[in-house]
Amino acid sequence: MSLEDRTKATIKNIEGKVQEAVGDLTGDPKTQAEGQEKQVEASVRHTVENVKEKVKKVID
Repeated sequence: MSLEDRTKATIKNIEGKVQEAVGDLTGDPKTQAEGQEKQVEASVRHTVENVKEKVKKVID
């Protein structure tokens, strides 16, 4: 995973945490869920790229 991709995934995770916190503060379950969704997306991106790196190491 390139540094750029890792940075994007990390930013997406932070956005999700902030959005979830805003939802908590305002009592808006939709905003909370959207924030959680962003966090899951970021986690999946990291996992996929980690698997790609491991496969590449095995192939090399």
